[in-house]
Amino acid sequence: MSTTTTPDLDAPGAGLPALELFIARLMFSRKRKAGNRESFTRLFENERKAIRQLVERCPEEKRSERVLIKRIRGLEDSSRYWSVWMTLDHLRITNSAMGGAIALLGQGKVPDRKADTAAVKPSPEVGQEIEAAYEKSCDFVLSSVSGVDDLKTEMTYAHPWFGQMDAAGWNALTGFHMGIHRAQIEKILTEMGV
Repeated sequence: MSTTTTPDLDAPGAGLPALELFIARLMFSRKRKAGNRESFTRLFENERKAIRQLVERCPEEKRSERVLIKRIRGLEDSSRYWSVWMTLDHLRITNSAMGGAIALLGQGKVPDRKADTAAVKPSPEVGQEIEAAYEKSCDFVLSSVSGVDDLKTEMTYAHPWFGQMDAAGWNALTGFHMGIHRAQIEKILTEMGV
């Protein structure tokens, strides 16, 4: 449902409802244990391809249109009023951060900034240039993962929802996170009638 007024949403970083977060933690933990570098990289690449196809389906003049969607699982309430380009901007930010965390953990270092969901919100002013920047961030994730011999690193870095994770945990998160925002873009396009 497109809207010309800004809807009243939770503040960025408010997180997920408690029960949903509990279930998300259980599901993510199980998926992490069942997967490996190859399966997580394949998931990331498949979600990247699906996102690219969705973006291409959306007329360029509509990609900046903010659309209010019903909240989907794994999506903060504050993220429900984004455009396609805003979603790509968020993914650019998070892919860059996750790729950086993976690379640093592989070097035995920990990122110096605390991971914060409120700090990774997109700019409403983002434009067509975000498409190339998003693709570059995807390449960075893949090169970061391939650049670490053993993703089960001794050093860990805390995610605000999933706690301390080694590089393998962050690798696992990349594709699942892309999947949430692929579903978000699908909802945006549905609301647009595209």
